[in-house]
Amino acid sequence: MARGGSRRRSWSPIGIYQCRLRRNACLIVRGVNQGLAIPGGIWPGIMSQDTEVDMKEVELNEMEPEKQPMTGSPSSPASGTLGEKNGMVKVPKEDGEVDAGTKFTGLSKEELLQVAGTPGWVRTRWALLILFWLGWLGMLAGAIIIIVQAPRCKELPPQEWWHKGGIYRIQALEAFQDSNGDGVGDLAGVEQRMDYLSSLKVKGLVIGPIHVNTPDNLTSTDLLTVDPQLGTKGTVAKLLEAAKKKSLKVILDLTPNYRGQMSWFSLETPHNSDFQSKMKAALKFWLELGVAGIQMEGVEQLSDSPLLVEWKNLTSQYSSDGNARVLIAWTGQQDSRQIFFPLNETSADLLVSPYRLGLELEPTGEKVENAIRAYIQAAGEKWPSWSVGGPRTGHMASLVKERLLRLYHMLLFTLPGTPFTNYGDEIGLQELPGQSGVSRMQWNNSANFGFSSKLSPQDGDRSGSNITVEAQSGDSSSLLSLFRHLSELRVKERSLLHGEFMMLPRLVPDVCVYLRSWDQNKRFLVVLNFAGTRSTVTISHSLLPPEATVELSTDPQRQKGQLALKDLTLESSEGLLLHFPYVA
Repeated sequence: MARGGSRRRSWSPIGIYQCRLRRNACLIVRGVNQGLAIPGGIWPGIMSQDTEVDMKEVELNEMEPEKQPMTGSPSSPASGTLGEKNGMVKVPKEDGEVDAGTKFTGLSKEELLQVAGTPGWVRTRWALLILFWLGWLGMLAGAIIIIVQAPRCKELPPQEWWHKGGIYRIQALEAFQDSNGDGVGDLAGVEQRMDYLSSLKVKGLVIGPIHVNTPDNLTSTDLLTVDPQLGTKGTVAKLLEAAKKKSLKVILDLTPNYRGQMSWFSLETPHNSDFQSKMKAALKFWLELGVAGIQMEGVEQLSDSPLLVEWKNLTSQYSSDGNARVLIAWTGQQDSRQIFFPLNETSADLLVSPYRLGLELEPTGEKVENAIRAYIQAAGEKWPSWSVGGPRTGHMASLVKERLLRLYHMLLFTLPGTPFTNYGDEIGLQELPGQSGVSRMQWNNSANFGFSSKLSPQDGDRSGSNITVEAQSGDSSSLLSLFRHLSELRVKERSLLHGEFMMLPRLVPDVCVYLRSWDQNKRFLVVLNFAGTRSTVTISHSLLPPEATVELSTDPQRQKGQLALKDLTLESSEGLLLHFPYVA
């Protein structure tokens, strides 16, 4: 025994001699491969029969490492083997020679099963199995705890398509787009402008009335026939198909005596059995053709009539999942207490009125706030709608001051309810002084604004006007761009779509502030300055953060970013739409 208790390796003379010969043979092979000369006297001693070397094995050892078969660690001399390859074990014989032909094949199936059944392996497998299931159950329990403790999403209220976006009125079809050069707008013209209408991000269109109507003459009024100047039944069908491809709904105004002095011919007419039969047949006819709803004007004259209930039942009969039909009632009443009086939940889906008409001349934040509160209170559980102007009261730009035009658009699209706008409101179209009839839509800067190929003396030369669709489409600071942005937000943001409405304390008379929120969604704070001068206001509430982000401003110069709600400064007639995240 050597020091430290280690065992000295014992080598036989034959073994040492074989190792030396093997090493010399390797050197010779390398020399040959490299083109070196080998002294001839060396060969006899090496290649003698008593010391014959397995040249195949030598060549194998000289292969590149990556081409050699896998080998185990060289065995110690004490073990009696000189080395082994994968699947091969060299076993020395009694005479010192090595037998390289013995193969090692591993354990047999029976041996593996025998080892696997030993108590140690059985206990190990059970321990691993138990640990796996404990881990799985722990993850499951953690997921359940997270789900139970997470805030529950508020159930969405039931809504139809007319609750989910704005409604765009083209009731004066003769002024929207002429398709055949006769100087009169028509149904085919509306179809030609369908791409533009889709870009406004509204949910539906109100067209017409379009039927034949002899003023104040019930007998010669035909509710089933389209006025030839406007088109035909086939033209209506093509328009409906084009709108459907753009996901737009088309509502038909079926006010019978729209060219006469009274909507219903006379106060006695609604009780006329012949009239009732005609109206019922007309509703069925147009609903079967595919219109998405019916609008009626002058419903305040029907307060004691069961007609509205009957018509509502008809629209409900033609409704189906994903294809609900709407009945819209238009009233000329402007008093909030009178607007909803003749209606109940079974008589109409939407009620529209020129309610805001009395506020447009000289509005203040206080007046607007009071009007909003009164209208929402009068509506109760009914879904409200908002409109500045109407089918017979002109465009918004003719009813409000120019500096407040953008402010009123922001107001309409951020209040709870459905916003209604007239064609041209999105570009600031207005009735011109001394102009007879309704204002034509202004598409571009051609002599007649692209309305018709037939020129009219009243058009004049207004080629420099920026109140056109073409001029405003490419301008991010235009009224049209603001309209599109507001309309899109109204469609996609849940807080604006069906969120709660809260009027916040007003500290400045000319500034109106309210909050829209829904469940865990992004909140919107609306700040409207009706003053013609700059105003500074501090907005403070437990539901508000110290800062909010600018989503949109009616002032094109307003920069995006965070604004402090303390000492917030608004420019003259500026409306701000701010947003901030929900915080649990």
